[in-house]
Amino acid sequence: MRQRILARYPSHGVYGEELGQWQTEAEFVWVLDPIDGTKSFITGKPLFGTLIALLRHGRPVLGVVDQCVLGERWVGANGETRLNGARVRCRGAARLADSMLYATTPHMFAPGVEERRFARLRDRVKRPLYGCDCYAYALLASGFVDLVVEADLGVYDYCALVPVVTCAGGRMSDWNGQELTLATAKDCNARVVAAATESLWAEALSILSGSPWRMPFERLPARLGPAVTFVLGAACGAALTLVAARRRP
Repeated sequence: MRQRILARYPSHGVYGEELGQWQTEAEFVWVLDPIDGTKSFITGKPLFGTLIALLRHGRPVLGVVDQCVLGERWVGANGETRLNGARVRCRGAARLADSMLYATTPHMFAPGVEERRFARLRDRVKRPLYGCDCYAYALLASGFVDLVVEADLGVYDYCALVPVVTCAGGRMSDWNGQELTLATAKDCNARVVAAATESLWAEALSILSGSPWRMPFERLPARLGPAVTFVLGAACGAALTLVAARRRP
C-alpha cells in the first residue's frame, strides 16, 4: 500500500503501523493498518480488518474498513458511509440502559481510574459485548451497535474509523470529547468512544471523562473510598452546622 501511494502521490505523507512515518507534515497523510485485530487474524476469527485513512491537515477525511474474508468494505467520506456501495446509517438506542456496548476486550483498560470508569459505563448499558476489533465500529455505522469504547489504541487503529462512524451519522472522540486528529493523538491517551447518536455520546462521555470533583479520589485505593466519603460528609455537616449557628440571632 505504501509503495503504491507514494508512486501515485509522491507529495503525500504516510503513517503506518509497520514501517513508521514519512512526511507526516504534508497536507495529505495516509494512515495505514494492514491487519487491525492481529489476535483475531492469527486465531482464525474473521473479524480483523484492513484500515486505510486519508488525513488532510491532520484531520481524517476518508476512512476505509475492509474485511477480506467476509467480502465487506465500508467507506466513509463526503458525509456518507457505504458498505459495498450501499449507504448505511447509525441507528442508536434512545437510552444508555437500552444500548449494546462493544470493546475488543475488558482487559485493554489500565487498572485504576481507566478500568473503573469503563466498568461504570459497562454497568449502565443493556449488554456489554467483546471481541470485534475494528469490526465493531463498522457494525455501529451499519446500525447494529450503539456504543464502542476502547483504550490502548494507536493512531493507525482509529483514524480510518472516524469518517466511517461520523459520515454514518455517529459521533466519535476521545474520552474527554476531544476531536481525534493526528495532532491530538498524544493527548487522547489512546482512549476512544464512538456512539450512534449525539445523546448517547454525551451520556457515555459524562461517565468516561469523570466529574471534576470526583477525579482526584478515583486514584485512591478502592478500600479507601468509603472512608473518604465519610470524611467529606462529616466535613460538610460540620460546615452547615457552623453556618446555621452564625445565622441565629
